[in-house]
Amino acid sequence: MNTTTKGTLGESKAIEFLVNNNFKIIGKNFSSKFGEIDIIAKKDEVIHFIEVKSGFGFEPIYNITPNKIKKITKTIHTYIKKNKIDTPFCIDAIIIEDNKLELIENITL
Repeated sequence: MNTTTKGTLGESKAIEFLVNNNFKIIGKNFSSKFGEIDIIAKKDEVIHFIEVKSGFGFEPIYNITPNKIKKITKTIHTYIKKNKIDTPFCIDAIIIEDNKLELIENITL
């Protein structure tokens, strides 16, 4: 399975998980010149910008580096400005490893 297929499959599993946990999906794969946000969801009046990382046999959380967080943050600001958002938000990660899924809320450095 190539990286793109694995990523798409991981995002599909993440969306299913979020919907089952009362998140409303409001966007996916939002791109800017800085990077991409995998999933944008809303729950309890908070917008969640979610990075999805999946892997088998290694810990994909380590692929969320300080540089990746900076790119995500710049992309979030682009999204907020473009969509005139004035709502609380946070950056989350969904880690999929060996078919186990974990939501980590409020990832920051």
